[in-house]
Amino acid sequence: MLVAPDPGRVRLRNSCRAVVGIGLAVAVAELAGLSLTASITGGLAALLALFTVADATVRAQRVTTALLPAAGFPVLAMATLLHGVPLARDAAFLLVVFGGVYARRWGPRGHALGIFAFMNFFVTQFLHAVPAQLPELYAAVGLALGVAGLVRFVLWPLERGAAPPAAAPRPLPGTGLARPTTRQAFQATAACVFALVAGQALSHERWYWAVGTAWWIFVNTVSRGETLVRGFRRVLGTVVGIVVGVLVAIPLHGAPVPTAALVAVCVFGIFYTASVSYSWMVLAVTVMAGLLYGLLGVLDPGLLVLRLQETAIGAVGATLAVILVLPVTTHATNDAWIQRALRCVHAATAEAAARLAGSPTADPAPHAAELEVLLARVRMALAPLVHPLNPFRARKARAAQVITLLDGCAREVRGLVAVAADPDASHDVRLAAACSRVKSAVEALTISEKGRRGPTGTLGTSAHPAATEQQPALAHLHSLERALAELEVPLRSSRHSPLVGA
Repeated sequence: MLVAPDPGRVRLRNSCRAVVGIGLAVAVAELAGLSLTASITGGLAALLALFTVADATVRAQRVTTALLPAAGFPVLAMATLLHGVPLARDAAFLLVVFGGVYARRWGPRGHALGIFAFMNFFVTQFLHAVPAQLPELYAAVGLALGVAGLVRFVLWPLERGAAPPAAAPRPLPGTGLARPTTRQAFQATAACVFALVAGQALSHERWYWAVGTAWWIFVNTVSRGETLVRGFRRVLGTVVGIVVGVLVAIPLHGAPVPTAALVAVCVFGIFYTASVSYSWMVLAVTVMAGLLYGLLGVLDPGLLVLRLQETAIGAVGATLAVILVLPVTTHATNDAWIQRALRCVHAATAEAAARLAGSPTADPAPHAAELEVLLARVRMALAPLVHPLNPFRARKARAAQVITLLDGCAREVRGLVAVAADPDASHDVRLAAACSRVKSAVEALTISEKGRRGPTGTLGTSAHPAATEQQPALAHLHSLERALAELEVPLRSSRHSPLVGA
């Protein structure tokens, strides 16, 4: 995790900005004379605003941030008002779960608003908030969102010094119950029903940890395999986080200054590890939760053990839901994401070739950025196959080969985009022919099984070394051809023998 690539130190800068933004939000709440409960609520609101808002443009991010109160305030009011009415509270919580997942069909904005709504209900259970506290909770959330927005868009606008963030990939197609967001809404709700009932049977005070676990396992997953792996990683991160909590949080006895410093470290860890290791992120979340319990004066080893038990219940609920409720095979999801990534490779290549041919409007950069996002999604989809516990060695090897070759394609696309951005790059008539071969290679890999052709005879051909040395764009295109040619074997094998079972 610590040696994971961080181009442009974007993760590092984003993590530091989060610590500053959340720290300032809590400080403002304290200076305003709000209670500890309100300050924690404000800190969580700032964290969510900085963590979940991921629209493609800065302007869209501002709009989503401004809309967060519209999603959070009604839920916050409902959760506090129903706090003493268990049956109504539970029914309302499940409605929020369904609506929060269903909202993902509206892209990054719906995703962020759904998470914010869910977490506002969750935090009232965590802090045992009551209606009398609602005005200061509103004040804390409003102040926190204002401070987070100020830090993100005015004081530390990372987007100005880095490449524009790529839009999140569009959800996979489908209608009715076959639509991923609709299907997941039912799955997540079913998982949370199990987690709620079993969690309350274990503890009437801390049952919400089971529901929270089930909810978060479904974030950014689509297939059965992805969800199972995410559940395993969440339990693993929780176990390690509890051990760290016993060694670090309990001895502090809620001392404000060292606790605040360690919470800042945890916030940094959450943001720095989120995109590279779910287990490490959960570890940081678990330690932070232990520290916050210490501030509230209720932390003890038994509470941490209960946290683990509730997490296990939530993971079991998610597992049962993806197996029994509208299940989707991992193979179908893998194939869909891989084909989208390959088509994006061709789009970026075509735009780069057009740019090198002199077109003033051609721009491969957005396609290259989209490819990075799609490849991250492919890695997530293939994670169950390359997991150490996967007993199918041949399938694991094929999945690892696919990831390696797609990473190679992305590397060559990045190089091609860099060459195309050079205003002095000269046009070479061989670029059109090479781009045509890349298009044929992508078509051969993405064509349906019914109309499938054999490998094209032009794949993997290479120009004379002297020619590629003098024309870097050709070198990248021919390397791209070779990678696509090598993808033929694992992808063709997976169509006849899926990487995972049905």
